[in-house]
Amino acid sequence: MSGERPLNVVESLGAAVLGVVNDFGSYTKFTAWALWGILRPPYRLRLLIKQMYFVGNQSLSIVLITGAFTGMVFAVQSDFAFGKFGARGLIGSTVVLALTRELGPVLTSLMVNGRVGSAMAAELGTMRVTEQIDALESMAIDPIQYLAAPRIGATILMMPILCAAFDGVGALGVSWVATHVLQVNPGPFFDRMAWFVDPDDIWGGMLKSALFGFIVASVGCWRGYHAKGGAEGVGQATTKAVVAAGVAILVVDYFVTVIMAPLSVNRI
Repeated sequence: MSGERPLNVVESLGAAVLGVVNDFGSYTKFTAWALWGILRPPYRLRLLIKQMYFVGNQSLSIVLITGAFTGMVFAVQSDFAFGKFGARGLIGSTVVLALTRELGPVLTSLMVNGRVGSAMAAELGTMRVTEQIDALESMAIDPIQYLAAPRIGATILMMPILCAAFDGVGALGVSWVATHVLQVNPGPFFDRMAWFVDPDDIWGGMLKSALFGFIVASVGCWRGYHAKGGAEGVGQATTKAVVAAGVAILVVDYFVTVIMAPLSVNRI
């Protein structure tokens, strides 16, 4: 019995590793075919526009609320630190840099992931367990191109716009709190904000958000497309999609930031 236990542990570990490798291969194959489906005809513009409305317009309110209160909260917290050194004029530039470079793309993506990624996984998962995807295949319609490609393309296109909206309302939030609530001198506040924040900071964050949007949509569609086990399986696929995409966003953000950091230093 004592000899079997280590063997069982090794088998379990090997099975877990093989499962991760298998999932990654399945995800890579699925996303590659979906991206190819975006580029090749037939081009389903009606489905693309429908998904752009779903991802962009219907997510705008939650993104604006999140952006405004994120900027306001960081203004209050930054005032505690900068006030000790008599540098309250740096509140605006510091918070807006944090919003445009990191908080904007990451928080926007996480909010959209909770709403859009889960919806995509649930919708495709329901179609899978009710055999609607099998019906598309029987009609010689590529289900990945028909279902996943418009969703991934729409999310990639709309995420930079949502990120820009997040940055804008976040900057307004920190400006209002700093100048009206905390009574920071508006002159140095806005001068330093304009001096330190460059368009490259904004564009860099928007490019990040497009990458994160790809992660949200592709993971959600992939999990839903391969759902099985009825209603319980759809729920599990939705949960796994939201968790996996959220973790992937944070991990990928670190590596993208490490790559982009030397470019920012060289620019300065």
